[in-house]
Amino acid sequence: MPRRVKDFIDISEYTSLDDLIRYLQTIRDNLPPEHQAELKIRGDEVFGRRLTITYFREQTPDEVELETKYAADQEAGIEDLRRQLDDVPFRQRKAKER
Repeated sequence: MPRRVKDFIDISEYTSLDDLIRYLQTIRDNLPPEHQAELKIRGDEVFGRRLTITYFREQTPDEVELETKYAADQEAGIEDLRRQLDDVPFRQRKAKER
């Protein structure tokens, strides 16, 4: 089963209230099942404020392919590093007595 990822929609343009409501309704109607959507106001007075909608969705086939490719590469790299560290000789010190 593919992993779910969190996606974001930012609304940063100033618009009328009616346009904003229509926009939010369109987003809501097109969200995937079991989206767990949240709306937050982010930003500050210096950089501006924006509405951010976060929701969960299934990964696309391209994302699954990339994750599979890089996860396999990463696992191989970790195993290679583990073998290299196992081959490093070390001398165990005796604990100093007080």
